[in-house]
Amino acid sequence: MTTTSEQDENLDEGQPLVDHLIELRSRVLRSLVAVFAIFLPLFYFANDIYGFVSEPLRAFLPEGATMIATEVASPFLTPFKLTLVLAIFIAIPFILHQLWSFIAPGLYKNEKRVAFPLLVSSILLFYAGIAFAFYVVFPLIFGFFTSVAPAGVTVMTDINRYLDFVLKLFFAFGIAFEIPIATILLVWTGATDIESLRRKRAYVVVGCFVVGMLLTPPDIISQILLALPMWLLYEIGILFSIFLVRPESDTDSDTDTDAS
Repeated sequence: MTTTSEQDENLDEGQPLVDHLIELRSRVLRSLVAVFAIFLPLFYFANDIYGFVSEPLRAFLPEGATMIATEVASPFLTPFKLTLVLAIFIAIPFILHQLWSFIAPGLYKNEKRVAFPLLVSSILLFYAGIAFAFYVVFPLIFGFFTSVAPAGVTVMTDINRYLDFVLKLFFAFGIAFEIPIATILLVWTGATDIESLRRKRAYVVVGCFVVGMLLTPPDIISQILLALPMWLLYEIGILFSIFLVRPESDTDSDTDTDAS
């Protein structure tokens, strides 16, 4: 039979987990509220936002051609979906701040010193990837696609399919631009070292082109435009790893100094 003292001890052991779950729920709710608060005013401009995002394609459509909606609800649901995704993109800094506030208490001081700059850099790199896709990649690939249309074929893209296409590329380039962060984390956690990353450079280059082939449309232009930045960002990640990740001996000496 369990005594009262044992019950109290079990309750004390289980309480921290309950507190963490409550805090996690609170931060998830705050993130959802932030997305909703951003979405509401943006939805008023949903059609204008879609017009802005579709401009890279519409600029290359033949004279008299327009985008079309092949589904009954597409004129409403497509701008709605785009606005919701945009609200999530805008809220990413707040969402990651909530994530940081949840995990930061469990990190050591030296881990916080490295983790917070990486968190901020990951946000900026994700936005940079999206901007690169919109301002550099889209004009090139849409210009290519519309120029190779067979004679007698009028290019008239469905608005929902276009949105799915560009969102796929947004995510592909946004995630690809996170390569420096991933490289630094691999070195920082000890999963690999800088010399090993340098030796595998040739395999990484081939992997970048394979990823570019899988994540982009079946044309050589968009594949190269994704593969080359991925390779350059890999090299940047190695460069920053040299400066940000100290050798183990230096860390050990600092630990010994703190202990003394």
